[in-house]
Amino acid sequence: MMMKRLTSGARPGFLALGIAGLAAIYAGGAAARPASATAAEGRYLYVANQEAAAVTVIDLETHEVVEVIDLEAMGFGANAKPHHIAVEPDGSFWYVSLIAANQVLKFDRENNLVASVEFERPGLLALHPAEPWLFVGRSMAAVNPPQRIGRIDRTSMEVEEYDVFIPRPHALLASQDGDWIYVGSLGENSVVTVEAESGEAELLRLPGSGDMPHVLVQYAISPDGRTLVATAEMTAKLLVFDVSEPTAPVLVGQLDVGARPWHPSWSADGRWIWFGNLGTNEVTLVDTSDWSVAAVVRGEGLAEPHGSALSPDGSRLYVANRNETGTYESSDRMGYGAPGGTVVVIDTATREIIDVIETPPYASGIGLASGLR
Repeated sequence: MMMKRLTSGARPGFLALGIAGLAAIYAGGAAARPASATAAEGRYLYVANQEAAAVTVIDLETHEVVEVIDLEAMGFGANAKPHHIAVEPDGSFWYVSLIAANQVLKFDRENNLVASVEFERPGLLALHPAEPWLFVGRSMAAVNPPQRIGRIDRTSMEVEEYDVFIPRPHALLASQDGDWIYVGSLGENSVVTVEAESGEAELLRLPGSGDMPHVLVQYAISPDGRTLVATAEMTAKLLVFDVSEPTAPVLVGQLDVGARPWHPSWSADGRWIWFGNLGTNEVTLVDTSDWSVAAVVRGEGLAEPHGSALSPDGSRLYVANRNETGTYESSDRMGYGAPGGTVVVIDTATREIIDVIETPPYASGIGLASGLR
């Protein structure tokens, strides 16, 4: 496996532009892979490494790490905490939230930083499928963030904030048509539907709203847009909502799963939902035909799984792993002085782990260009 890290000190080919906070990253990678190939293909997985102030770029064909983007070297600090990634469907641009730097960054296909915007404690990101909008929630690390989400114009990078009236808004997803944004609370059992155009919000208090909070981590939505699921960290459940009427989601089911379910991914045929269980070092597969747990995947590299993403053709599931406690023994600590993170690749047909890709510490949110084949 080949990897390149832009380290502190001398950085061959690294150029930092202090003006307007922009920077160009050395377009590195395998020696036989010219920058023009990167621009033409764009089949890459982007991994936020929260405790390394870095973003790892992985070739989806070879599973090689072709670049590690050093955000500290770009002036964002060692504690920038990159958290989540969103990628344009055609791979032309990608975005990363920096929790502690209070920034959302925009990079182009060649991994040049082209814009940034300030946003307090940004967390999850969600692209609108038609309008040039990027929605941003608040980080789980924020104790008392504003009860608002952001709508960023992806062209101008100007931000507008929408009130959602719930404490610690975290789970965040756009509907299939982009008309609605679903937001979930970490602090109470509430779901909010926000009209993407106007910002008008409708609040749903879940049954048992006075009980221990579910702590809604993240959503996934069915291909037909009629069913929404949410992973609930504290109650170890997958919550199922009927959202055929977007302004009035109806909780129609709850499935007990492994401890601390994290970011879910829904297959394009609507049959399967995948997510990691951060508390049990495993991946759960749910069959939506009868809402049962169809399989649990365990094995090398699964160590506090966080983000997940399906390849455009659905044949591979990529799972990012924090590995904070060193459950997985990295072959190389990469000079960070902490256990490295991983990306585990699962064959969705056989449900077996087929590759483990090592990254800098704490691999969290991941993203890829969903429109490329």
